[in-house]
Amino acid sequence: MFYAIVGQDAPDSLERRLATRPAHVERLRALQQAGRLLLAGPFPAVDGNEPGAAGYTGSLIVAEFESLADAQAWADADPYVAAGVYAGVSVKPFRKTFPA
Repeated sequence: MFYAIVGQDAPDSLERRLATRPAHVERLRALQQAGRLLLAGPFPAVDGNEPGAAGYTGSLIVAEFESLADAQAWADADPYVAAGVYAGVSVKPFRKTFPA
């Protein structure tokens, strides 16, 4: 089943986000290579693809896991969590409907 993982960035976490991004992306690539990643990306803090100093407000990851517990464990082990980029993370089951 798919799960939506939404991380909410902590205030003033842009430097930590940028420093930790390679490790975060490496885990996403592993999901992608396993055929389990539906989509992933950050929420820019401003209306644009490159927010500059405004940074980001969080991230969305939709990926396939065996269970909610597995998805939560994966999210809890994210480098952004360990580095304090995310102030909080929610994990919810997700049912892909469109595109079919």
